[in-house]
Amino acid sequence: MSIPNSLTLLRILLTPVFVMLLLSDSPVFQQLSVAVYIVAALTDWYDGWVARRYGYTSRWGQFLDPLADKILAAAALFSFASLHLADAWMVWIIVGRDFLITSLRSYAEWLNQPIVTSRSAQAKTFGEFVVIYYILLLHVAPTVPVLREKFGTLIATLMQPEVLFGMLLVVTLSTIGTGALYLFENRSFLREIYVRFRSA
Repeated sequence: MSIPNSLTLLRILLTPVFVMLLLSDSPVFQQLSVAVYIVAALTDWYDGWVARRYGYTSRWGQFLDPLADKILAAAALFSFASLHLADAWMVWIIVGRDFLITSLRSYAEWLNQPIVTSRSAQAKTFGEFVVIYYILLLHVAPTVPVLREKFGTLIATLMQPEVLFGMLLVVTLSTIGTGALYLFENRSFLREIYVRFRSA
């Protein structure tokens, strides 16, 4: 197995570790969850760099890498919903759209018909990860005594339910919008998939 694929697999394996640590009652474990999430996220950057630098590309990697990203993001969002930091209905919309589009992109790659990600979709993904880091860091920050003492009031203000709802609502609306645009722009490919499966 190539280095990029190994790193992608590591990202998937770290995901349940992250969830268990974050949902733990132990402040230390919650703090470790941040480290695990950052390490998992960094493997995405590093495996991409290695693949480009040394030419490690494979159809399996093209399928697994974006899927691993979505698994990690979905795990964080569902964890937030479990902690009542995010509304479940918004999480389901975001995750459902992400896996649908990722599946279509992966299938297109498998057919050697790669689909280029639009700038709006890239902006949506960037915004989604900003919100994930925002919630994760501010949720865990009060478990660190020095941060709780110095910034407790500010953290509580930034973590107001109205603030979190507004941020996730923006992500949800952009998720719906970019998803619909994605499907519209690739409608010919979708018709091809329909015909392919109908005749199978």
